[in-house]
Amino acid sequence: MEFHTVVIGTGFSGLGMAIQLKKDGREDFVVLEKAHDVGGTWRDNTYPGCACDIQSHMYSFSFAENPSWTRSFSPQQEIWDYLRGVTDRYRVRDHIRFGVEVTGARWDADERRWHVATSEGEYVARFLVAGIGALHIPNIPKLPGIERFAGETFHSAQWNHDYDLTGKRVAVVGTGASAVQFVPRIAPDVAKLTLFQRTPPWIMPKPDHAMPQWTKTLFRMVPGAQRLYRDFIYWLLEARALGFNGHPALMKLAQRVPQAHLNRQVKDPELRRKLTPDYVMGCKRVLIANDYYPALTRDNVEVSTAGVRAVTEHGVVDGDGVEHEVDVIIYGTGFHVTDAYDYLDITGVNGRDLAKEWREEGIQTHLGITVAGYPNLFFLLGPNTGLGHNSVVFMIESQIRYVSQVMALADESGAAALDTKESAQAEFQSDIQRRLAGGVWTRGGCTSWYLDARGVNRTIWPGFTWRYWLRTRKLDPSTFDLVA
Repeated sequence: MEFHTVVIGTGFSGLGMAIQLKKDGREDFVVLEKAHDVGGTWRDNTYPGCACDIQSHMYSFSFAENPSWTRSFSPQQEIWDYLRGVTDRYRVRDHIRFGVEVTGARWDADERRWHVATSEGEYVARFLVAGIGALHIPNIPKLPGIERFAGETFHSAQWNHDYDLTGKRVAVVGTGASAVQFVPRIAPDVAKLTLFQRTPPWIMPKPDHAMPQWTKTLFRMVPGAQRLYRDFIYWLLEARALGFNGHPALMKLAQRVPQAHLNRQVKDPELRRKLTPDYVMGCKRVLIANDYYPALTRDNVEVSTAGVRAVTEHGVVDGDGVEHEVDVIIYGTGFHVTDAYDYLDITGVNGRDLAKEWREEGIQTHLGITVAGYPNLFFLLGPNTGLGHNSVVFMIESQIRYVSQVMALADESGAAALDTKESAQAEFQSDIQRRLAGGVWTRGGCTSWYLDARGVNRTIWPGFTWRYWLRTRKLDPSTFDLVA
């Protein structure tokens, strides 16, 4: 099966790329999706309380505005419905092959084509676009003795809705973005909840509210009204980049807001001490919640900061040797991010192994999109294009436009392929790591999933997103070597 382009994944990235291809008049493409519906992260994560922490009107495609968002911060189901609606509106579904898992890809230098291995056979394409994102491989810690545990275990991204938590003794391992959302939802129903916390997060108040009917009507009836509201949200969020990159002192000042939030909601000094981070805000992902702290003050909730020493048949032993009897263990431990690329099986020019190169030499890309030695291969929301302050959908839109320009350049130049120059890639890496070195992620006094095993930030884009938009807005042909 041969196509002009193979796109992997149907989250925001994959769907956005498919829509861009259709806008460009390219119908000879296929989207491969291992699941049986579109949605990516918003299809897979169905845990109680799952919602976005960026305002809905910004966390959506600029070319597919939705005037009917019910809340400022949309719940999972509504975002998933939005993505399914966009899929149908732009007639992308006909291009999707569901239940097809990509297992590897190999560049054939003679054919100038990518050979994509899948669970249902091989696909051949001139261009390969990986819209797999970073939040799709659950990070499940190997707790000592877990194989002996007689109860139920599951990760927040693989929530077992058939297991009734009512009246159960629950251990929650991890205090990341998912735990902050699901703990308040399950705490009232369980007999006992023990939260095993390694590092407390900084938590801001969540300015969520139902969208009034008059605003929905306004956005639907008045051209440009929703765009103005979206622009307002964009610049409001963009201002936060000042503190994240190069100005940790600003973040220390901003910490007064979440500290006051904690002080107001948690009166017990011992619990408050446990929940107070010892690093600068922004070093780890900043979370938003109004109901998390109150949930932890419940009589049936305990916060343990002693770590997990072992798991027994009927409980979890903490670092102090105290055994907590539990019926179920829920992992709120996030995803493999920088090490998610270790799972890639991509072979480039002269047999180059991408996962091996990145593992041994560190992740190297140009703009987080292309990689030298791997012609016509593109990553969407790839390394160093994640955000801590604004909507990643904005980044994705910048990237799909950039990929479209690369494809157009290949056609206009008569080249079979374009390969990023090593010099362009090295210059980008040097520049971005220099800027990251001054950011709060590096200087904030913590270790986070933004950093790889060497302590290098391979996840975050440093600074303003409009600067990324400028860098990707117009393609520089000198970035590439033409492959005849």
